[in-house]
Amino acid sequence: MALPALLQNRLSVPVVGAPLFIISNPDLVIAQCKAGVVGSFPALNARPASQLEDWLAQITEELEAHNRAHPDAPAAPFAVNQIVHRSNDRLEHDIEMCVKYKVPIVITSLGAREELNQAVHSYGGITLHDIINNRFARKAIEKGADGLIAVAAGAGGHAGTTSPFALVQEIREWFDGPLLLSGSIATGDAVLAAQAMGADLAYLGSAFIATQEARAEERYKQAIVAHNSADIVYSSLFTGVHGNYLRPSIEAAGLDPNNLPESDPSKMDFGSGGNSDAKAWKDIWGCGQGIGAVKDVLPAAELVARLRREYEAARSRLSLAA
Repeated sequence: MALPALLQNRLSVPVVGAPLFIISNPDLVIAQCKAGVVGSFPALNARPASQLEDWLAQITEELEAHNRAHPDAPAAPFAVNQIVHRSNDRLEHDIEMCVKYKVPIVITSLGAREELNQAVHSYGGITLHDIINNRFARKAIEKGADGLIAVAAGAGGHAGTTSPFALVQEIREWFDGPLLLSGSIATGDAVLAAQAMGADLAYLGSAFIATQEARAEERYKQAIVAHNSADIVYSSLFTGVHGNYLRPSIEAAGLDPNNLPESDPSKMDFGSGGNSDAKAWKDIWGCGQGIGAVKDVLPAAELVARLRREYEAARSRLSLAA
């Protein structure tokens, strides 16, 4: 289970920061990469579409400058998330920008396309496709993805319902390539646990919402700090795809979290709010079940440093126990 060359000896802790819709921005991505974890953002966060080139230029230039200044401790590579669903009318433009700037890692969601994988491979990049079950995992690899992100039960935003133990085990029966695990991971101990199950890297999102660089309103960040797994609601109402959301934001929108109707998946919508009047993710806040470990709003570098300390401590405990 060897990591791709571009990830070898580049990470301070085996973590990829998940792309956070609306929230991820160049400041957060750059801070994550400089701290030694893969930073990422959804291409759709750059609005209008012309802004994507500005973001890619900024991230590329700042990370290259960091690497020149710190040749012995280069930044981790960055990633761009592409929504492959037919509702994304920007996809062709955004892929062209990724090719132009040779984005090291492209994360694909809600659809797998051979031509996208080929475009990324043309300049030496890699693609990781997020999936919620083993069937989708096989399809992604068949269409040329280099690796998989297993989005298990408890993950923030669009998430599956399968236990991470079951999902990783089923994928590892046939796939020995790069595998990331997402779902309630917010501590260094959980990062090590993901590796023990068979994943190469952990995929963290919700914990990075409560960082100073994240483009989330302060109420959202404080809600992450103040709540825990009991405050997460799983619903398809807001985008047409099932996802996990913070209960207080649903209540603030005038809805009953315990009695949410099902959404019509044919009206899938990632910008306005699907079949509700509230706008996901502006009014309805995506969040995973691991937020009980988030106690403060910190700079991203401090969060990564905490994860690294916890990860090394967990490894030491296991070594002593053995």
